[in-house]
Amino acid sequence: MKPAIKELNDQYRSWAHNLLTERWGSHFVVTRGRVYETDRLPGFIAFIEGKPKGLTTYRIINEECEVVTLDSLIGGIGIGTALLDAVKRVAEMRGCQRIWLITTNDNLPALKFYQKRGYQLAAVHRDALTHSRQLKPSIPDIGLDGIPLRDEIELELSLKSVNIEEK
Repeated sequence: MKPAIKELNDQYRSWAHNLLTERWGSHFVVTRGRVYETDRLPGFIAFIEGKPKGLTTYRIINEECEVVTLDSLIGGIGIGTALLDAVKRVAEMRGCQRIWLITTNDNLPALKFYQKRGYQLAAVHRDALTHSRQLKPSIPDIGLDGIPLRDEIELELSLKSVNIEEK
């Protein structure tokens, strides 16, 4: 079943707050040294059979769109992809040149997911989580599969138009 995607609105802010707190340890998220109150950001919710089953939040600054959070409560049925596509449509409408996001060095499933959808590695911010822990002390030292949690990995999807002139 294909998810129905709707813009995050006030009716679902408390649901988003609870989901983000459960999945991220807080509704506050730190990326690139900035703290975001994710439940206040614009976003999209994925619905399956009328029930919310996924959420993404994002922010647009100038010509860049950052995907701040992406959560799917059911894997493998297209929720994450549909949410990313919704963000991409907004970013394109707003004239963004790229969509970018941060994941951590331990999150191998996310690296696979995003790369399969056209995102490319843009940067590795070595030992960035040392600074992030000063802003959000609840970030653990050990991540998925026992991997030490140290680095932020930046991925991006270019939205730049390529003009090819025919001769």
